[in-house]
Amino acid sequence: MIKLPALLLAIAYGLVLWAFSAWRLKRQMDSTSTPLRDPDLDRVLGRLAQVLDVPRIKVNVHEVEPVNGLAAPDGRIFITRGFLRRYEAGDVTAEEMASVVAHELGHVALGHARRRLIDFSGQNAIRVVLMGVLGRVIPGIGLWLANMVASLVAARLSRQDEYEADAYASALLVKAGIGTAPQKEMFRKLSRLTGAGGRGAPAWLMSHPQTDDRIAAIEANEARWSLPT
Repeated sequence: MIKLPALLLAIAYGLVLWAFSAWRLKRQMDSTSTPLRDPDLDRVLGRLAQVLDVPRIKVNVHEVEPVNGLAAPDGRIFITRGFLRRYEAGDVTAEEMASVVAHELGHVALGHARRRLIDFSGQNAIRVVLMGVLGRVIPGIGLWLANMVASLVAARLSRQDEYEADAYASALLVKAGIGTAPQKEMFRKLSRLTGAGGRGAPAWLMSHPQTDDRIAAIEANEARWSLPT
């Protein structure tokens, strides 16, 4: 039987580990990032800023090559240097890049970083319970099964966050007069550039939904909002 102190310890460990990871990420970003300065992109992002009633959408460039966007736990938005190079080469339009920024703004606005803190602590508690129960029932693989279940829970919650951030981005892009076409095209391009479509991996193991599923969800929102697809 799992005792309460063990569960509390698992939750506390999750809180401390998440806080340390956030602190380490902030230090890394502070030392390897620079403010984004691009007049054309600033003009498109200005349309998002107008909808949000803020003077400017601040975006930082993370000086690494993999193509990615990121919302840091402190609320800052980053795109990678590799992503910016794709934009500068003409592989990605300003509107498509703005859809990525809108998605990351969704993570911030919807409080996903705080939610992940709670979820991560809960997953540690689940892991401790399952390790205790399964370790007695099926010794030797109980730890593996406990980690697998916790990973499945984490992946499902992460996919939920991605769908929510996509919906936020769609609404913001529509209100800004940009529409969802660049958002959907960006997903198709990301699938080619980074393998973000996730083909070859079971959907239930992925932290991000598959490209086709994300586009279908956007189009379902368009239908619900009575927007042309």
